[in-house]
Amino acid sequence: MTDALIHPPFSAQEFRRRAAAQDPDVDGDDYGDHRLNPDLKHMIVRDGLHDAAVLVPVVDHGDEATLILTQRAEKLRAHSGQIALPGGRIDPTDVSPEHAALREAEEEIGLEPERIDVVGRMPDYVTGSGYRIRPVLSVVRPGFSLKLNPDEVDAAFEVPLSFLMDPGNHRRESRLWQSRERFYYTMPYGDRFIWGVTAGILRTLYERLYADE
Repeated sequence: MTDALIHPPFSAQEFRRRAAAQDPDVDGDDYGDHRLNPDLKHMIVRDGLHDAAVLVPVVDHGDEATLILTQRAEKLRAHSGQIALPGGRIDPTDVSPEHAALREAEEEIGLEPERIDVVGRMPDYVTGSGYRIRPVLSVVRPGFSLKLNPDEVDAAFEVPLSFLMDPGNHRRESRLWQSRERFYYTMPYGDRFIWGVTAGILRTLYERLYADE
């Protein structure tokens, strides 16, 4: 009997197994905001991108794992109030993207690195705002107590992994940007509106780990 048959598809154990099979270096610049906007690739994939890392924190709740997301503080100048994954720029003192993602998660929401197992990484995700993001896949042991940094985060909440990995909950929407129609994913969850880069990274997670379900 295979592990896939032993573990339910949206358990942390199965997520861990699928994440470990990822090769983050195979696809170059195939993932990013240009995936839905190929005519803008030359503007998005370019020199001088800022390096960043985000944590994809899947919480082990048995057969039905959840994923921690944050709502950025309204006082922030950039992307205020948006739903995000914990993360930020990779500092010169960070020894790896994994180190940066863990550091940012602790700084933003008080998620202790001791409760986190890094289980893989996805290919880089390039954004129209000038970032090359390294998504770090992780499993979080429950029992933590979050401490939000009010200068960065207004809220943190958990969403079922099964909801986020259901393509029926992925909407392809668009708006005009510099007189062009620009497409992006949204994943509304209750009163939380997940969209843009966060939804794009979660869609990539679905495509690489769960699309064959």
